[in-house]
Amino acid sequence: MSDDKQLALTEKELGNKAYKARNFEEALTHYNKAWELDNTNITFLTNKAAVLFEQENYDECITVCEDAVEKGRELRTDYKLIARALQRIGSAYVKKGDLDNAIKYYGKSLTEHRTPDTLQKLRDTEKAKKEQEKAAYHDPALADKAREAGNAFFKESKWPEAIEQYTEAIKRNENDVRPYSNRAVCYLKLMAIHEAEKDANKCIELDPNFARGYIRKAAVQFAKKEFQECIDTLEQAREHDTDGKCTREIQQQLAKAYQAMNPFTGAAANESQEETLKRAAQDPEVQRILSDPIMQQILQQMQENPKAAQEHLKNPQIAANIRKLMSAGVLRMG
Repeated sequence: MSDDKQLALTEKELGNKAYKARNFEEALTHYNKAWELDNTNITFLTNKAAVLFEQENYDECITVCEDAVEKGRELRTDYKLIARALQRIGSAYVKKGDLDNAIKYYGKSLTEHRTPDTLQKLRDTEKAKKEQEKAAYHDPALADKAREAGNAFFKESKWPEAIEQYTEAIKRNENDVRPYSNRAVCYLKLMAIHEAEKDANKCIELDPNFARGYIRKAAVQFAKKEFQECIDTLEQAREHDTDGKCTREIQQQLAKAYQAMNPFTGAAANESQEETLKRAAQDPEVQRILSDPIMQQILQQMQENPKAAQEHLKNPQIAANIRKLMSAGVLRMG
């Protein structure tokens, strides 16, 4: 090793010592001397760039790293050193708020040498860019305008067009439950059950007290023939419908769910009425319900006037009793 190269390494060590002590100007002096003595070792440049980065001199940091990459390619330097310089450029652009260039240079660094650290920086920056774009697009006033346009299409039964407008409303204001609720209905109309379910669940996630969120979820469960779950969800809707605005809609859906329930499944499908009653007689809970004078009166009313069922179902305890009788095969609605 030549004397100049040895002296250059000595200057580098002095620079590293000053860097660790956060004596940045002193460190820069040593790294510059090292590069003057030996311009075939780009670590002197990458170390200098690290100092400039700490000094928040990001423009010069980028310039020095670019010089290191250019010289490194010329000298066929270890690709890991080139990758390090490219990563530093990416980090400098992050500090400058230029996320597009940051993503670009992190990508170049990974092309040279793939490391978990650089990959994580790339993912974090891509995430930050999405959040930045989302924040820039956020506009509650335009969200309301799009939602109203969706409502107009909804009234005309133009479901795809309505979905497009509700989606735009969500992009403009993702915390408003109303476009999710309306879009869920449109998806159900198009039998896009999975999408409708996601929107219904999002309503409940955003606002657990939003009764229509539970109504939408119940509608999805009804479409999936999950009638018992549908009824349970509608009970939740009723609990959150404190102002009673959704009472009629909840009752209508409850009636549909009860009518759709089919207790005769599996082995019970071919049971005679006598066999069904015999099986029910062995269930103490069923017998308790059937022996209750109030329930006997209610069942009699329901038999004489099926529409009376909707009124009785408003009572949670009676509704639970009726569900038990239906599941046992003693009672069938519809």
